[in-house]
Order: sequence, then C-alpha cells, then structure tokens
Amino acid sequence: MFDIGETLVRDDRHWGSWADWLGIPRHTLSAMVGAVTALGMDNAEALRLARPGIDLNAERRAREAAGQGEHLDESDLYADVRPGLLALREMGLRVCVAGNQTKRAGDLLRAMDLPADAIATSQEWGVAKPELGFFEQVVRLADTPADEILYVGDHPANDIAPARTFGLRACLIRRGPWGHLWSDDPAVRAAADWRIDSIAELPALLARGRNGSAFGA
Repeated sequence: MFDIGETLVRDDRHWGSWADWLGIPRHTLSAMVGAVTALGMDNAEALRLARPGIDLNAERRAREAAGQGEHLDESDLYADVRPGLLALREMGLRVCVAGNQTKRAGDLLRAMDLPADAIATSQEWGVAKPELGFFEQVVRLADTPADEILYVGDHPANDIAPARTFGLRACLIRRGPWGHLWSDDPAVRAAADWRIDSIAELPALLARGRNGSAFGA
C-alpha cells in the first residue's frame, strides 16, 4: 500500500503552481515548506504563512475556475514507480495506492493506468491520515489482514506512526522534505520495518523478509 505525495508523485508542480498563484517566488514557498516541515507542522501551514487568513478551499475553487487547478501526468511520477509497482505485482502481491489527496487526484491517478490493483484518496473516503479511520479503509481496500500489509510513505507522523499503531507494517521512503529530514529520527527508526531510497528495493526486501523470513510469515 503506497502513499501518493512524495512517495509516487513529486510535489514540484503542486508547490510551484501555488507559488505562481499567490504571486511569490517559488524558492520562497519551497523554503517555507521546509521550515514548517522542520517544525513538525502540516505543509498547508506554508500557504497560511504566505497569505495569512487564506481560505484554502476557496482558493482551490478559484484556481479550478481559472483553469489552474490540480493536474498530474507522467512527468510527475518518480522514475521507479511504474517498474517498481509492476515488479511487486509480478511477485503475486496486491498493490494498492491510498493517500491524503483530493478526489480529483484519485481520478487523475486512475486515468494514468498505473500497475496498481486499486487507488483511493482521503477525500473519497471522508477521512484523512493520521486518523486511524483512514487505516481502517486501507485494510478494507487491501482485503488483507493488517499485519500482512506494508504501508510505504514519506511522512513519519502521517504514515509510519499511525500505520504501526493500527497494526500494519511500515516503510519510510526517503523522499521529499519529510522523508529526508526525519529518516534518521530514533522514533522513526524504531517504528519503520524498513527505510528505503527507491521502490525498486522493495521486491528483494519483501522476498527476504525483515529477519530472513518471508513477509507476512
């Protein structure tokens, strides 16, 4: 089970388009995202710092109306996504995608015909990470016992910790500001079954298992 932002999809377009919409330099907003990450805050706080009092939902609607709404295409995927997901499916594993994204993001991802068995988003489910209700939905989507699901994501607080709390296994991928900044944090090291730099590492890890046994054994 894969997270979306900074796990499968690069966030460059997302933050760059917000900077352009707000009329601030892209570097400025990028630095602010890094700052709120270091403080352990939600990334949306970068937008609120850039424009105090901003109504994010109203701004999203305005962007859609102006033809500058959410967009994803092949160029937004990390290079290892298609071959990595395909290799996992060829092992006979069920491969799913679920993250804190809009319904539109889900529609865009499904239209890309990724090698995944199912794709869902928090807006479609009506519950977002780190709420445990999100991981209840993950287990339903996986149609597999919780302890046989590996959740792969970049965010310690949204992905790794709640996944483990709900009884899933967890893998931190060192991508984006969260994955890089927090990958060596002692709590993350203790909670994550694995820490990886690429999805391409997963087939061998899952075949071998954390302690030399098959995953799920």
